[in-house]
Amino acid sequence: MPMYQGESDPSLQVLESHQDDILKRLYELKATVDGLSKMIQTPDADLDVTNIIQASEPTAISTSALDLNAVLGKDYGALKDIVINANPTSPPLSLLVLHQLFCDHYKVLSTVHTHSAVKNVPENLLKCFGEQTKTQPRHEYQLGFTLIWKNVPKTQMKFSVQRMCPIEGEGNIARFLFSLFGQKHNAVTSTLIDSWIDTAIFQLKEGSSKEKAAVFRSMNSALGKSPWLVGNELTVADVVLWSVLQETGGCSVPMPTNVHKWMRACENLAPFSMALKLLK
Repeated sequence: MPMYQGESDPSLQVLESHQDDILKRLYELKATVDGLSKMIQTPDADLDVTNIIQASEPTAISTSALDLNAVLGKDYGALKDIVINANPTSPPLSLLVLHQLFCDHYKVLSTVHTHSAVKNVPENLLKCFGEQTKTQPRHEYQLGFTLIWKNVPKTQMKFSVQRMCPIEGEGNIARFLFSLFGQKHNAVTSTLIDSWIDTAIFQLKEGSSKEKAAVFRSMNSALGKSPWLVGNELTVADVVLWSVLQETGGCSVPMPTNVHKWMRACENLAPFSMALKLLK
């Protein structure tokens, strides 16, 4: 007897269910292959994949997070990957802080790799994104954040692996990454932020004792007028300067009162304190 319209054949329902499962698995497989193909198309293809460390579960996504498609472009079926090459002899602390901030804004798939040419990477650096835990399928994440410990003279970042658009230098990378949080600044504020970052990299990190003392005086003056270096909100300038001070051990220059208070304020924020713990 033929079925009336609206009736459902149980065997057909089973087939449809199996088809849905197969399509889901194929989608997950495609996302995985796309991620692997990105790595193969980079000069880092010879990294030691046995040293992959997965990060902890991502935190809740902020509703005010920036639309990543508007900045990084749409790439259907593939995870947007930010790939950073860093030298283990000089860990970029500011990028670890920014990674923690990313996990507060986006659903991030974080991994750590060791390049095959690098030997004896400290355990704390291999686990700088946390202990390995069970992760979700790649396509369920908004952003990939991959850190490769590699013998490079300067920290490098590639977010468009297909077109090979590298950004070099911890300060420049921090500028780009912080822009993904969607903060808007006027021309004056943006110029001040850039000036502080340049000061951190070229004077505080690489300058003479006289130059470092001058930086401390400028910081002390600015922090006497506002809680952060550029106004009442945390900016990438705070992240980079704090990181440089941590990396250089305070630059062997007496720290003024306002600067010391600002350092404590930074460390009271979870992303800063967590980054410090991961490097101990």
